[in-house]
Amino acid sequence: MSKIEVRNIYKIFGPRPEKWLAEAKAGISKEELLARSGHTLGLRDISLSIDEGSIYVIMGLSGSGKSTLIRHFNRLIEPSDGHILVDGQDVMGLGRRELEQFRQNKMSMVFQRFGLFPHRTVLDNAAYGLSVQGITRAKCEEKARHWLEQVGLAGFENQYPSQLSGGMQQRVGLARALATDAEILLMDEAFSALDPLIRREMQDQLLQLQSRLNKTIVFITHDLDEALRLGNRIAILKHGELVQEGAPEDILLHPSNDYVQAFLQDVNRGKVLNAAHALPERGPRLTLTMRTRPGHALEQMQALRYDYAPVLDGKRLGGVLTVGAAIRARDEGARDIAGYVDDMASVPASAGLDEVLAQMLRSNEPLAVVGENEEFIGLLSRSKVSELVAPVTSDNPEAAVGNAAADPAGAGQGTTPGGAAAA
Repeated sequence: MSKIEVRNIYKIFGPRPEKWLAEAKAGISKEELLARSGHTLGLRDISLSIDEGSIYVIMGLSGSGKSTLIRHFNRLIEPSDGHILVDGQDVMGLGRRELEQFRQNKMSMVFQRFGLFPHRTVLDNAAYGLSVQGITRAKCEEKARHWLEQVGLAGFENQYPSQLSGGMQQRVGLARALATDAEILLMDEAFSALDPLIRREMQDQLLQLQSRLNKTIVFITHDLDEALRLGNRIAILKHGELVQEGAPEDILLHPSNDYVQAFLQDVNRGKVLNAAHALPERGPRLTLTMRTRPGHALEQMQALRYDYAPVLDGKRLGGVLTVGAAIRARDEGARDIAGYVDDMASVPASAGLDEVLAQMLRSNEPLAVVGENEEFIGLLSRSKVSELVAPVTSDNPEAAVGNAAADPAGAGQGTTPGGAAAA
């Protein structure tokens, strides 16, 4: 269910934005608008749907409009045109008093530069959002202490911001935002001022908190690694326009243009994509069951020129049957293949490709992908794993040759089931 709906938002900065709105809608470029009018196009026709309980990442380079967009959600910036709906309510229609209550109760914000009051203690900073709501001091302090403990700052209540590291200051900002119990958390470049190690720790902290709290979080960043790690969905902006929106793996596998591709070039794909992404698109062309007759199994494998085939026990992976084992079962007069099935290595569908690649490098045996209850999903393709981890480009044609040699099925020769790893 959508928590936030962004509908056709335009933002033009300047003294008379309404005069140039029609031009912006007609497609005038940002440069031409500035040259002709002295106005700046901040956002053009942005529409998004943000699900309740998700982490939605909006990213782009400096000047892309991402911070401008997030400030529309609580009307810190007024749009030139368009609508923002939260729980179906149009934020644009709120009066002054209603808007104040909306900001106090519905949304909290965490800023890039912490936004702490230097003359207030950590406890007072964390309690600030509650104090402006008119809550008693005792209750403010009780809730502030609770959230400071949740972000790992118990014992620092009487310190001042200047006495804390950058990462600790940002934890105070996070505690302050969480203390109001707002349903929506807006985080504008919240971790970008931190060094890489502390930044990673804060990302971990946010994911741990989200697993318990299930807030709707809108997270702004210019860092794609951070976006891919945190986001359930990602929107990429350029010059105030939306260039691509989707699940992290969709963006990674199907970049919409060169701008998005440039973001992706240094991403560790093995940490984002998982084993399910490395399954052949057509799925396995042959699976057997424990009750399959040896002669029938052998006929099917020989017809497809397969050296082996996965065997199911119900929906679960039972193991693997080789051609040699099928011949023995037939020659020995076995009624089915159950006694001739060997164990088969498997990985969960959620396993990262870096983990899958490490396992593949340790063994040439076929590798199956299984679901949560060990149900069989498919066989991994070595060539596809290699392609996903290190995509083939025109600058790297040798990779295609190497992949085909390592995995004939991936190259279309059909010697293994469903593009499985060659034994």
